[in-house]
Amino acid sequence: MENTSGNKKNHPAAKPEKHINIGILAHVDAGKTTLSEAILFLSGKIRRQGRVDNRDAYLDTYELERARGITIFSKQAVFSLGDRNVTLVDTPGHVDFSAEMERTLRVLDYAILVINGSDGVQGHTETLWRLLNRYQIPVFLFVNKMDQSGTDKETLLAELQNRLSASCIDFTCEKDSEAFLEAVAMCDEEVLENYLEGEPITDCKIRKLIQKRKIFPCYFGSALKLEGIDTFLEAFDR
Repeated sequence: MENTSGNKKNHPAAKPEKHINIGILAHVDAGKTTLSEAILFLSGKIRRQGRVDNRDAYLDTYELERARGITIFSKQAVFSLGDRNVTLVDTPGHVDFSAEMERTLRVLDYAILVINGSDGVQGHTETLWRLLNRYQIPVFLFVNKMDQSGTDKETLLAELQNRLSASCIDFTCEKDSEAFLEAVAMCDEEVLENYLEGEPITDCKIRKLIQKRKIFPCYFGSALKLEGIDTFLEAFDR
């Protein structure tokens, strides 16, 4: 018999879909849009990796952007990573469009700060770093253009630690090495104390340190040549 009392049968609420918002930020010409293209290509969102200089980048949708080869407006694309959906936001890198970039920071869960491996930390990079600190956004760093001659990972990592934060840690090295674990432990007093007492540093602890902006994972590669992107995406998912 149909229930006409107006009461509806209670059903368990649907499990909420996992979803995070990631913004990609950089000084102009660091390869930010190229990295976005590489991520979307390797995640299966797009079938072909576009290029800024070919004027066919997926996220540079406006004719003026394609003509000038720069991002002017923030654009987004949704792709799957592991068991979650990710909204990737490509932001303008040119200082003239900083206001457009800053508006996106309010909705981000994480940020990817792209560094030009040939030029290192530039003036606008430090401005972006201060903004990310102001909005307390956890940050992953991707040092791009490592395929170009003259780039040196150790030199660049030292510059990141000196000019941005001593808590910038190379996450492309052996994760179980003593040097890596000590570098992570040194970023938090409680973790260091427990580590010295023999307590292991788990992925869960590392995730919490990233979320609390106690450590900033650094990755190195070439977005144009798809080098280091798989490693970055797998680690980011983990």
